Amino acid sequence: MKTLICPYCGCSLVRLGISKEKAATYSFAGSEYHFCCRDCADEFAADPEQHLQRTKDLVVCPTCLAEKTPELTFTFEYAGEKIPYCGCPYCREVFLKAPDYYIKRLEGTEAMEGVGDFIRGGSDRDAITPISRGDGDFDLLIVGGGSAGFSAAIKGAELGARVAMAELGTLGGTCVNVGCVPSKTLIRAAEANHRRTHHPFEGIAATNGQPDWPVVRDHKDALVTGMREGKYRDVLRSYEAVTLFEQRSTVTSGNSITLADGRQITAGKLVITTGASPWAAPIPGLAEAGYLDSTSAMALDTLPSSLIVIGASAVGLELAQMFLRLGVQVTLLEALPRIVPAEDPAIGNVLAEYLADEGMEIHAGVTIERVERNGSYTVRFSQDDRASTATAEQLLVATGRRANTKGFGLDDVGVTLGKRGEVVVNEYLQTANPDIYAAGDVTGEPMFVYVAAYGGTTAAENALTGDARPFDLTALPKVTFTDPQVASVGFTEEEIRYQGAEPLTAELPLEHVPRALAARDTRGFVKLVADASTRKIVGAHILASEAGEMITELALAVQFGLTIENLTSAFHPYLTLSEGIKLAAQTFDKDVAKLSCCAG
Repeated sequence: MKTLICPYCGCSLVRLGISKEKAATYSFAGSEYHFCCRDCADEFAADPEQHLQRTKDLVVCPTCLAEKTPELTFTFEYAGEKIPYCGCPYCREVFLKAPDYYIKRLEGTEAMEGVGDFIRGGSDRDAITPISRGDGDFDLLIVGGGSAGFSAAIKGAELGARVAMAELGTLGGTCVNVGCVPSKTLIRAAEANHRRTHHPFEGIAATNGQPDWPVVRDHKDALVTGMREGKYRDVLRSYEAVTLFEQRSTVTSGNSITLADGRQITAGKLVITTGASPWAAPIPGLAEAGYLDSTSAMALDTLPSSLIVIGASAVGLELAQMFLRLGVQVTLLEALPRIVPAEDPAIGNVLAEYLADEGMEIHAGVTIERVERNGSYTVRFSQDDRASTATAEQLLVATGRRANTKGFGLDDVGVTLGKRGEVVVNEYLQTANPDIYAAGDVTGEPMFVYVAAYGGTTAAENALTGDARPFDLTALPKVTFTDPQVASVGFTEEEIRYQGAEPLTAELPLEHVPRALAARDTRGFVKLVADASTRKIVGAHILASEAGEMITELALAVQFGLTIENLTSAFHPYLTLSEGIKLAAQTFDKDVAKLSCCAG
């Protein structure tokens, strides 16, 4: 079975809806090659042998069209032939229902006129009564297929609109593919490995052993594939009003885009949800030396013996501790005075002590002078006016992310970009072009998947019904998945003072929380900040093993103006970490060390 793949960029022409007849072509060594676009054909022509070698082994699942390297490809038997596929049982089942169709489609002899119709399982738009925003092909057109894009599409469908989505890359965006989902499952795997030799319970044998990294990594990949299919591609199939075009697109006006195959798609309103990508600080020698980002670090073939991590915010910290717990020697470098610099200062200071106790070498407040690579990496930096070096087998750079705004034509349609390339929006997520909205990481910080989803819903609703719903991040909870975890919402006491108000603060070490005592893990604390004049909770900062599970109650407290007394009078089940919230609130007025269990 011959697969129609662009020999320059490696993408499946079928995914783009391009048949052999529509493809750009180039002849080399007596063979004709088909490309997704003229640019790829021109680049290929400069060095055909090199590009053929690079892409010759790529294969495509005949059903979902996922592109895989041979080592990540599964096969099954059909008509005496081994059929490569992604490994998803659903894909195999669907293929076997109509094998001739999928084989012809993959070979480019039966290209789809509309990829979206296949993805949705139908093209009947008459089943709904759309909200009309003009005379275009669609009412709402979304550029980008991540969390913000999917939320916008679902909200548009719920409002009765005809929705189109254009996405060339892998569906699901950062979170499910290369962000939250893969990192958190690897973090849990690393924690399980750590607990084999580091647990606090007497009488329980500790066992040692080396983790099987390829198995751990592949287990992560299987989870990602399943969630991408179940929570994104399968979700689209359930919305008849949504059409997906898996093609590169360029915004040509406030009401139209042009697809890679030349088709122009029009709509009443546009929503830009193109996400963000890892960004590296401009460090001398870094580009020449090469480095890992968060995506490539989680896909390494083998674990390095040692690793330097530049950047000690959420991504850098989480991956640094993950690799440390898998047996890698880790050196962490941070330019700001402490790790997790956006959090309450006490959290950064205490967490640094815990990580150092595990064996991590941490240097905060550094100036990185240069990166060199000669077999291993050497990072030259200064700290407190003293020159130092760090050496390791691998280097991971986690210095932030930048919006994906280049190459979409936004500059030409009146969309204003900020200093970091982000799309500038108003409180309703509307850009400088009144017909174009934007949501998610493409609008800049804060880059959280739940913020992106909320933004996508808000942008779609405002675009279709009028600018009525403001984008409100007043009570936004944040979680960093280290161990112990960091979670916060609202203001720090310093921020309250800066605003001219007087704060009340209460800090409860977890040694006073019965659940922490029973689990024999008293690392961390709960810190609450209240307005002294009203006693309303205005901020919360937690360092605890499950801080992320505790923060939602406090986010609601900040959002709805709950007081100290509201927290102390509410029931909190005994032997839960969330009881620590009530105990911390009692600490404003009482010494909890003098209270019996559950005493009010």
